[in-house]
Amino acid sequence: MKAARFELAAPTSLGEALELLERHGDGAKVIAGGQSLMPLLALRFAQPEVLIDLNRIEGLAGIRQLDDGGVALGAMTRTRELEMDPTIAAQVPLAAQAAPLIAHRAIRNRGTVGGAVAHADAAAELPAVMLACGATMVAVSTTGRREIPAADFFLTHYTTALEPTEILVELRLPAPPAGAGTAFEEISRRHGDFAMTGAATMVHLSRGRVRDARVALIGVADRALALDTTSLLDQFPRREALEEFATAAAAGLDPSSDQHASAEYRRHLAAVLVRRTLESASAAAAA
Repeated sequence: MKAARFELAAPTSLGEALELLERHGDGAKVIAGGQSLMPLLALRFAQPEVLIDLNRIEGLAGIRQLDDGGVALGAMTRTRELEMDPTIAAQVPLAAQAAPLIAHRAIRNRGTVGGAVAHADAAAELPAVMLACGATMVAVSTTGRREIPAADFFLTHYTTALEPTEILVELRLPAPPAGAGTAFEEISRRHGDFAMTGAATMVHLSRGRVRDARVALIGVADRALALDTTSLLDQFPRREALEEFATAAAAGLDPSSDQHASAEYRRHLAAVLVRRTLESASAAAAA
């Protein structure tokens, strides 16, 4: 099948892109790397009247370190850069751990971090990374700029808190505190496939006890899902405590069944991956 007819706009400034989006409203779609949108166009699941290509706009890509030690990612930064950039590995290791698991290298070479986050696929890795890192999304429109916490950004299948006239321009990931460790794991049928289930985890230890913990899951709900980790706080991260938490967390999930995995199997995988990533992140924090 071929895409339905559309007009292609290739603005050279952010202001021009925002004006086009304002003018065409729901009839317009923004395209970045295109690795998620192009298949939807080909299948006619998406039929925009106007496609606004951001690739000619300068200043939307790049990685820079923030004054507080965190990292700002331009929305047009290619996913492959997360995998290769030493600043990412040093300052936000969870993003570096997840990046190699995203699709295949050819797709990572072209796909963008902003596109993946704005697309909000429930089985995609980067939304979980944003939740576990406590990231902030920066969006702009013709009327101004706003910052959206990751916890408020992902709403449901392919739906975010972005307004129809907003463009995601930057993702800000704070560095984990000293004494924190991170881990990302997923299980898929083949390398490069969407994960049946995955877990992104950060654990902060103080005097051997859990001071803070964040766990986000993919493939088990209509969006990347952050778990309530209150019961882990002030505990020593012993295997028994982590396994108990993981089992209880998975039991409370309500994933769907499909041709890739049953709901029961996804709950089982979630329990395994939550325990594994909590153990790995805790070990890294203690090292």
